[in-house]
Amino acid sequence: MLTVIIFLPLAGALAALALWHKPKICRWMSFSVSIADLLLVASLSFGGLRTGSAGSWLLLEDHAWMESLGVRYSLGLDGISYLLIFLTALLGALSVLVSWKQIEEKVGLFHFFLLAMQAGVMGVFLATDLFLFYLFWELQLIPMFFIIGIWGHAGRIFATVKFVMFSIAGSLLMLVALVALYILRGHATGHYTFSLFMLTGFPLSKTAELLIFSAFLLAFAIKIPVFPVHTWLPDAHTEAPTAGSVILAGLLLKTGAYALLRFAFPLFPNAARASVPVLITAGLIGLFYASWIAFAQRDMKRLVAYSSIAHMGLILIGLAVWNSITVSGAVLQMINHGITTSAMFILVGMLDERTRTRDLAEMGGIWGQMPIFSAFFLLFAMSSIGLPGLNNFIGEILILVGAFATHPGAAMIAFGGMVVTLVYLLRLVQETLYGEPRSEFPAMWDITGREAAILVPLALAVLVIGFYPGPVLDLMQGPINSIVGGGIGRIAALP
Repeated sequence: MLTVIIFLPLAGALAALALWHKPKICRWMSFSVSIADLLLVASLSFGGLRTGSAGSWLLLEDHAWMESLGVRYSLGLDGISYLLIFLTALLGALSVLVSWKQIEEKVGLFHFFLLAMQAGVMGVFLATDLFLFYLFWELQLIPMFFIIGIWGHAGRIFATVKFVMFSIAGSLLMLVALVALYILRGHATGHYTFSLFMLTGFPLSKTAELLIFSAFLLAFAIKIPVFPVHTWLPDAHTEAPTAGSVILAGLLLKTGAYALLRFAFPLFPNAARASVPVLITAGLIGLFYASWIAFAQRDMKRLVAYSSIAHMGLILIGLAVWNSITVSGAVLQMINHGITTSAMFILVGMLDERTRTRDLAEMGGIWGQMPIFSAFFLLFAMSSIGLPGLNNFIGEILILVGAFATHPGAAMIAFGGMVVTLVYLLRLVQETLYGEPRSEFPAMWDITGREAAILVPLALAVLVIGFYPGPVLDLMQGPINSIVGGGIGRIAALP
């Protein structure tokens, strides 16, 4: 089942390429494949999940692949990865709908890259063999390169090159570190393997562990992104088409945070322990710095991009503190950020489609012209702020409460960063929705049926998680307790 979930979008991608000369059929086929993948993922929660032999793992697949090299085709599903592949399938389907009218050239090629990227992200969240994980990690990079480079805006070439240069630098270092870990373990035991289960717990010298962990950390920090290796993200978001921004913010950034949780911290517990002050500091700087820069932005899409960096800084703090409460909040916040920030990018894209501008100086009075659109805009902005009763509040309060127990100073500073977030998002709402219209736009229409089909599922997720987060937290609790109590669980006890 896990293999089907990964490779069904890839099959759809190849079909989209074959249908390049029939745009309408290509769109419907791509949407159908995305919905089928979403239904397959959803079906796992209705009696399809069984407790696996590896504790918190619910489904496991393991097959021989390159036996002589110790490489296996190994996949695993637990509560954390289930939530993330569900988010991937949902945003994949919505991205097809978002692009329905926006992408008019090379439609088949666009959907080929979109579905291929979905397959790559699914693989990252499910791979338990580090070689397989690396292949899927690289597979994400290629489609996004073309999506921004071909269908992006005026500055797309610069943004694409910057994105690729940052990503390749981190990925190559991770590859070197991965090979080093493989060789060191093989020399010590006589058994060469890339298995996460077998590599976890393998003792390394202090220097080797620190160097290998640093390489992994840099690759994942670039993807999150963490200050100061974050500068590629605002440019990529600003120039990407709306669907590209949705996948980038909703999914690709989460692969970095997920990889820290799943691979880097459990594999290198001592180095991870030493990195805690650095990670917390980087998260706090990112939270404040990105929020301050967001406040100065006039381009709405760029503002949301910096907002995304700030929210990911809080997630990094939750992971770095490393106790079951903060990690639960961080994982939940990955889901929340994927929902809310994707919705904000979608709304900005819809407004750009109507007004042909994203300049805040030209907005104002949108509520009087598009009340339903404005209601959605207000809902998702309030969610980003962390309004009680909406989804982001739950994740943020878990991170802050959990961090206060062992790092009260960091928790209080993080709370101050959230206040800055409140200011610039309220400014965005004020200047966009209220007041007198600053410009006359010839064509302003409210939400269409297709746009409602995009926004309603995201709005329901915001409300359901906000009012009743129990089932989501229960699903992730087992694997989080297992991870935190294993590799570097002792970090929670540090002063």
